[in-house]
Amino acid sequence: MRNKLNIGLFGFGIVGTGLYEVLNKSKLLEASISRIVVKDPTKKRSIGTELFSFDKNDILNDASINVVVELINDSEAAFEIVKQALKSGKHVVSANKKMIAEHFEELIQLAKENNVSILYEAAVGGSIPIIRNLEEYYNNDSLSSVQGIVNGTTNYILTQSNFGVSYQDALKKATELGFAEIDPTLDVDGFDSKFKLVLLIKHAFGLIVEPKNVFNYGIRNIKPQDVKYAGEKGYRIKLFSRAEKLNDDVVGFVAPHFVKNDHFAYQVDNEFNAVVVEALFSDKQLFIGKGAGSYPTASAVLSDISALQFDYQYEYRKTTDNNVSELEDDFFLKVYVGSEFIESINEIPFFRIDEVYQGGDYNYQIGWVRFNDIKSFNLNDLLDLSLIVLPEPFVASNQTEKLKRERIQYLSELEN
Repeated sequence: MRNKLNIGLFGFGIVGTGLYEVLNKSKLLEASISRIVVKDPTKKRSIGTELFSFDKNDILNDASINVVVELINDSEAAFEIVKQALKSGKHVVSANKKMIAEHFEELIQLAKENNVSILYEAAVGGSIPIIRNLEEYYNNDSLSSVQGIVNGTTNYILTQSNFGVSYQDALKKATELGFAEIDPTLDVDGFDSKFKLVLLIKHAFGLIVEPKNVFNYGIRNIKPQDVKYAGEKGYRIKLFSRAEKLNDDVVGFVAPHFVKNDHFAYQVDNEFNAVVVEALFSDKQLFIGKGAGSYPTASAVLSDISALQFDYQYEYRKTTDNNVSELEDDFFLKVYVGSEFIESINEIPFFRIDEVYQGGDYNYQIGWVRFNDIKSFNLNDLLDLSLIVLPEPFVASNQTEKLKRERIQYLSELEN
């Protein structure tokens, strides 16, 4: 039986406006917006003023409103609104990945204690229905990895770099198109992708991890020479949020990756997002959709509102009492490190070096590094250095003999 939903909406920006429009066009939902709370009373709106208010309590204290949709930028203000809404017995739909990632455990507990739902499909991947699929479809499958492009701004910039567009010009265009914020740091330094990865890890592997403990490295430092190298080798550069099982542990981080032309995400361009899920029985599956913009994000919010008609809740079935709450950092990965300065490259503690190139104006080195060594650097601030992850599978810390044997074999083949 469908529930009648009376919605209190916080925020009427790009997504809020889109939600208002798509909700009014939907004929299958028994839902309507009763009140919209906004911050700026002087701003002109695209609809009449009768629905608007400037006091959050006009929604939170209204017993007739049973769903709060939170679509504001301020994550701490959003948390206070959501917390009060849950305590008041109202369902919550949010697109605020930062707020959810930073208060994940408390929000889950509040929803449980008050027998209400908190849904956030729009917080990851825009229009891609990845959260509910991880929660429901893969419940009885053995997930091994989830990785993908979950930030439209950085994917747009990286796509334009393939056509020779500079980082600054591509970022300016992304801002004009509404993909990037005025301050793009959260996007280009990988923080936005990290918050989304925290949510993916919970629904894929059952772990709640603190955002501060998840490594994020963005795209600001990628140079035209790195893009040229990618093109010569048949790669493209993508910013991946990535988590996977390595033996019995879960590893995860955000960083630029070289992807081959046989990778599902190779041709995912511009503001599109893509998530690749790999499982024991279903192999690899690709979810793709627009990750930015008014209607794509609003469509995900609308799907959560629709689910609330039937009292849908995340059950977090993958969570068990003996789950660890930390990601494993002690493993090896193969990377490309480029810089104008050889001295900068030499700061990176390579475990095994496979290739060295020194040119007149640019240099790079390729080899294996221990992840927890890399994690100790604040790579986003090392503007003269670029680090990009190569496609080779990760190697567990107890398999270093394998790396040594491969190196010996490689050197012997060179001699012959």
